[in-house]
Amino acid sequence: MISTSTASRPDPKRGLQHFMPEKKKIEADRSQLSLQTGNILLYATFGLLMFGPLAFGAVEPWSIYLMEIGAVVLSLLWLAKQWFDGELSVRGNPLFVPMAVFGLLILVQIFFHRSAYPHDTISEAMLYAAYGMLCFLSSQLLVRSSQARKLGVTLAIYGFTVALLALLQGIASNGKLYWVRQPRLGGWIYGPYVNHNHYAGLMEMLLPIPLVISFSHLVHERERLTAGIGAAVMTGTVFLSGSRGGMLAVIAEFIFLAILMARQKKGSRAAVGVGVFAIVLFSLLTWLGGKELTTRVFSISTETRTEISGGVRLNIDRDSFAMFRRKPLLGWGLGTFPVVYPGFRSFYTNFFVNEAHNDYLQLLTETGIVGVGVMLWFLVALYRAAMKKISGWTSSVTGSVTLACILGTTGILVHSFVDFNLQIPANAALFYVLCTLAASPPLLQRARKRKPVTPSNAEELLPASEVV
Repeated sequence: MISTSTASRPDPKRGLQHFMPEKKKIEADRSQLSLQTGNILLYATFGLLMFGPLAFGAVEPWSIYLMEIGAVVLSLLWLAKQWFDGELSVRGNPLFVPMAVFGLLILVQIFFHRSAYPHDTISEAMLYAAYGMLCFLSSQLLVRSSQARKLGVTLAIYGFTVALLALLQGIASNGKLYWVRQPRLGGWIYGPYVNHNHYAGLMEMLLPIPLVISFSHLVHERERLTAGIGAAVMTGTVFLSGSRGGMLAVIAEFIFLAILMARQKKGSRAAVGVGVFAIVLFSLLTWLGGKELTTRVFSISTETRTEISGGVRLNIDRDSFAMFRRKPLLGWGLGTFPVVYPGFRSFYTNFFVNEAHNDYLQLLTETGIVGVGVMLWFLVALYRAAMKKISGWTSSVTGSVTLACILGTTGILVHSFVDFNLQIPANAALFYVLCTLAASPPLLQRARKRKPVTPSNAEELLPASEVV
């Protein structure tokens, strides 16, 4: 008879205790890997957005293809991350519904043969799909205040670097992009763009980032001063570029910020910041702009009178309304303006009019009343969601991010009355991403560890703000 001693029997409790730490370690490793993967995808997404302007605004087939394929690859990697995490978690956004409805409108134009040139509509639809994917990724990946801080610094440095490039190019230009490439159709080169108006559009979206940092309480005094100088340089290049639409857009951004600061009754520190900013900006413009800049600024009123009395832009606007009246409901099809417009052109020119020079009119001609209605829905949802988060922006990462984004989008919306920045893929992609972030839910933050309440530190224990 075989007997088994109790000492040799396995203890189930002991085995379970040994197994539990291993399981927790595996879960911790998976969580850390998921976090690192999310950060990589976030920076890859914004890296793609920063690539666009450097590639001449992503207006050429090769750069458009890279933006589209990059958006698809990043989306697939995000889905793979969700599968790895074992759950499909999606952060909502009030802009997703109007964006989806606009996509449905384009599908109706394609499948119900409402487009004057289906090939261009399909090509433009693919580009808008890439915009949508980048918007979705940015809203899903940018979820913590610590990420927003690092990304804000990265974008501020990026914008300042592009502005320095533009300044150097303005001082020592040879009429070529990056001093190397000759534009095929000519243009008014500034920075990495053939068209100075599109450079101004990029700066309108980027300069609010260091500007908001310079007025916030989220960084130390030295960092605020550095950010203010960077914002002043970036603002100066908009004026030095000679883009009158850009000048008006930047002025609109500053008026928006001034009204907000006045309503929130910011004190003397804000006044000092504004003074330093103004001094740096005025010195830069006086040093590099001179008489040519003064002439360009004062020509805004002259140019306005010329357009009102029958300038080229006004003629294009009138022709665009004629196009709209022919197909008012669904328009001629997304991306078809260059194809359809020659049949409505009312003036003689040797140049090919490929855009309406007014993003709102172009949307009206290409998508009709339905498309403009969706746009208004989009903008109402954007400002309604953003304005709820701006209060307390000087000490809130969420508020600062929202304010920087809404300032940048406001600038482009003003500029779009006289130019076509939203027809330039690099600028359009950044614009829609900023809109999405402005309307996104508040960022997550780690709670501040509180000290024990004692008479000596009781006054220091204020309500905790967002901490990273």
